[in-house]
Amino acid sequence: MSELYAVRRARLRDRGAAAGNTAALISRPANVRYLAGCTPPGAALLLGPVEDVLLCGRPLTGDPTEGHPADDVRVSVLPARGGDPAVAAADLAAREGAEILAVEEHHLTVTRHRAMAQAAPRIRLADLACAVEAQRLVKDDDEIACLRIAAEISDQALGELLESILVGRTERHLALELERRLVDHGADGPAFPTSVATGPNSGRAGHLPTDRRVEEGDFLTVNLGANYRGYRCEIGRTFVIGTTPADWQIELYDLVFAAQKAGREALAPGVECHEVDRMARQILETAGHGEGLGPWTGHGVGLEIDEDPQLSPGAMGKLDACVPVTVEPGVHIPGRGGVRIDDTLVVRPEADGGPELLTITTKELLAL
Repeated sequence: MSELYAVRRARLRDRGAAAGNTAALISRPANVRYLAGCTPPGAALLLGPVEDVLLCGRPLTGDPTEGHPADDVRVSVLPARGGDPAVAAADLAAREGAEILAVEEHHLTVTRHRAMAQAAPRIRLADLACAVEAQRLVKDDDEIACLRIAAEISDQALGELLESILVGRTERHLALELERRLVDHGADGPAFPTSVATGPNSGRAGHLPTDRRVEEGDFLTVNLGANYRGYRCEIGRTFVIGTTPADWQIELYDLVFAAQKAGREALAPGVECHEVDRMARQILETAGHGEGLGPWTGHGVGLEIDEDPQLSPGAMGKLDACVPVTVEPGVHIPGRGGVRIDDTLVVRPEADGGPELLTITTKELLAL
């Protein structure tokens, strides 16, 4: 793995050198982990003229959620508590002879940027912009392997929940149980706060679980994902509790399923990101549900649960192969409930079988 991180840093260093930068400072946590294999809280990574150094405000704890530093990255712990690793990195870059230091201005606060300029007044700070995020967009085989495992864990946790008794249990209780099951199956933790929504709450995007109890005849929507070695996936499913679905539930479910299927089938290298959104969205808009739709119907995943590309009406750019995304349309009818169906897939060319579905729990409307 150390060789992999070294290759990533070399690519970024070459790009910086072409822009005239003699050093780069990475402060956004996901970007630090991508390049160094480890992201302790507040850490900063210096790609310096002499060596690559991970500066930390405290000693590493060995917590698996933080990862493990690459062998060829030196770890430096600041001698005093309360010090800023980014400021210390700017000072180190200046002492090593860097003339231009590229920094992630989109992540730094104005206060930190000023402190860095004061710590190294002879060095010129340039903007690295989103160079690391752009490099992270297309995933390598190791990253996709981690996403596959995260998806398997998520499927296992959801499958076990569906075999248990649900009526009478609260949304909050079910969400906590799902997160425990994720860890039991090998996840470092949940990829994001697990959402469980029942009855009139069902179908709401990002619903925070409440003390509402599951009742017979409810729609139940579940949205969860595992964090495995820093990589995060997402799955969302909708079920009916304890009885044969009502006609309106079947009609709404079939509608959302058709929209999600259209979005999934549109995934291919070279396809405009907004076109994937349009394929899913137009089905729901034609059925009269356009007003309540969210701003996107999918997004990229990886070291963060919400990465580029965005699958939205205003999205720019085209899909590439080996880019993992979610497709997650949904409809919520106030006072009644709704449906959400969410999968994580990897964009693949048709010659390779088309989009690779990572989350495989059935999308059949089950009565539990």
